Parts: sequence; structure tokens; C-alpha cells
Amino acid sequence: MKSHIPHEMEHDVGVNKLQLHHGASNSLTSEQMFPLLTNEREGSQNLQHETNEELPELLDYASYLIHLAVFGILGVLTRYILDKLFGPSVGNVTSDKTILYLDLPSNMVGSFLMGWFGVVFKQDISNVSEYLAVALTTGYLGSLTTFSGWNQKMLELGVTGNWLFAVLGYLIGLFLVAFSIIFGIETAKGFKWLLRRPNTSSRSETSRDKINVKVKSFKKQLVVMVVLLLVLGFLWCVSGVLMISEFKNDENSFLWIACIVGPLGVWIRWLLAPLNRHGLGSRGLLNWIPFGTLIANVSAACIMAALATTKIYVNTRDCDTIIKGIQFGLLGCLSTVSTFVAEFNEMRESMHPWRAYVYTVITICSSFFLGILIFCIPIWRIDDGLRNFEN
Repeated sequence: MKSHIPHEMEHDVGVNKLQLHHGASNSLTSEQMFPLLTNEREGSQNLQHETNEELPELLDYASYLIHLAVFGILGVLTRYILDKLFGPSVGNVTSDKTILYLDLPSNMVGSFLMGWFGVVFKQDISNVSEYLAVALTTGYLGSLTTFSGWNQKMLELGVTGNWLFAVLGYLIGLFLVAFSIIFGIETAKGFKWLLRRPNTSSRSETSRDKINVKVKSFKKQLVVMVVLLLVLGFLWCVSGVLMISEFKNDENSFLWIACIVGPLGVWIRWLLAPLNRHGLGSRGLLNWIPFGTLIANVSAACIMAALATTKIYVNTRDCDTIIKGIQFGLLGCLSTVSTFVAEFNEMRESMHPWRAYVYTVITICSSFFLGILIFCIPIWRIDDGLRNFEN
């Protein structure tokens, strides 16, 4: 948003310091290194110098919400397709009973794409539309990936006594998503180099072409917002109709509930984003920790565990469908791996690489141990009660 531009400038200063440390010859530019982490709600610093008419503040806010909702639903649908494609029903690569959990492919794909659209091509997309940049990274990729689903599958492995699988699931999962974003960044940089190979005159023509596709005038932004509002209404209507018609008969009806509630998770995560880099208190203690992402992931993991416990207590088909829809949609969109791994990669390449691992340990350990209190201990007590009843 426009009110946060000074913070964006402060962020750019940090980038310059980091580049000086690594040397001018091999340092990454700010557009290559830093995805839309701290500025998910912030406008680009370049907007100060543009003469294009912008949307009023209220419409500007609404446009972000609409973009996030539409792309969030698309992220939910993509995650469902990848789960089915690699899951037991088709590819039989992932399952709920191994360290290769169901959401692993979507987390890897989302992390790879974050390297493209959230790091290397972030500024290019922002030059076309700030709304599109936020919608792609926060909306689509944030909803395509899910930390709460990953954490819950490890808890379910632990509750059955497979603690080694749970630990390996975290380690292998972290390695794969970290490698995915690195691979995404490297391939995107290679593709960008290919695009910039023509001579200077061709490059100048390309620059002029970029200006022509900008969506920053009042009229263009308003048209895009109205079109996406119609798309959002269509997606919600279709999801509502399919949810009602398939609720009692189809085991996949939870997907339509997920599409209805998913945007709420995206909005909450977007609203938490300004907490990143602000630190604690007026002095900004520990401002290197992205508290917005941390709160979103840990809270989603805890609520996911609580709902999983409720599902086992109630144990009815209707309850299972509703809870699964909330878990897959609301909590899947509230938590994110793509942003988490982008922050991890940013810290790993900074002057303080140890911060990446401290941040990872804080996120995973707090989610896992709180999950044990909320999910594992109640399930163990239920099992003990059933055994005592049988005796």
C-alpha cells in the first residue's frame, strides 16, 4: 500500500549493504534476491515517480483482496490436482503413511515457481501490475503450497509411533523445497539472460514494449478489478452449487468447501505480512525474523491439529467433509511454504546465514511441539480409554 513506501526504501538500503558484502561482481540485485515478503501489502517505491492515475485507497484495497481471492482459489485447485496426480490414486508417489507426504509435490512446484515469479521476475511483473505481482506470489503460490498440511502429516506419523519417519519427513521436505527455489532462481536467471541477448537497439524496443503493457492507469486497473470480481463470483457460485449437490455422495466434495473458504486464509496471511521485518516492540527487536509468516504458519498448524482431533472425536461423514474442507482451504491458504522457503533462502545468502536455520528451527519445532500437545496427546488418551473399556 502507498503508506508503506518508506519501509520499502529502508528494505532497499539493506539490500545494497548485502550486495557490498558479497562484492559487486557476484552479488544478486534486489529484484533477483528478495521476493515479495515484506512488501506484500506495499506499493513499489517507483510508484512515487509515476504520473499514472491510481485507484482511490478504498478501491485499491478492494482490488488487492479480489486479486488475492481469485489467485488463491486457483492455488487451491492446483494443489488438489497435484495431490491427485502424485497420490495413491494415480502416480502412487506420495501418501499419508510415508515421508513423501501428499502435499510435497505442490510445495516443491510452488517453491520452484517462487524462484521465478517472486525473485527473478518480481520487478518485471511489478512493472506491469503491482496487483498481479502480489496475486501471483501471495495469492497463487502461497495457496499452492501449505505448511500446515506438511506439519499435520508429520504429526500423524508421530502419533502412530513412526517418529523417525516424522523427523526425516521434515529434513527431506526442507531440503527438497530449498533446492526447488534455488533451481527455480537459477533457471529463471538463465531464461532472463536469453531474453536479454539481443543487441542494445532490440533491448530498447523491448523496453518500449514493456511500457505499453503496464496496467497502472485508473481505467485499466478498474477494468481488471471488475473482470476479476466477476470471475470470483463465478468461482464461488460454481463451488457452492457443487458443494450442495455432492456433499452427501462424493468424497471429494471437501474441495468445493475449500474453494469457498480459501480466500479468507489468503487475506489473513496478507494482513499479517506487515509484521515481517518490524520486529518486537518499539525498538524492533529480532526484526530479521518474519513474524508475519511465522504467526501464519504456526497458528495454521495449531488449528489444523485441533480440527484433526475434533474430526476423530466426532467421527461422522459430514463432520469429516466440513473439517477437511476447512483444513485444505482456509488453513492450507493461511500457511505457506513458498514464502517461508524464500525467506529461508534470503537469510541463507545474507551476511548472517545462521539466521536461516534458527528461523527454520523456530517454525518447525514450535509447530510440531504445539501439535503434539493439541493432537497427539488427546489421541493417545482416546486410545488408552478404548483399551481400558475393552478390558
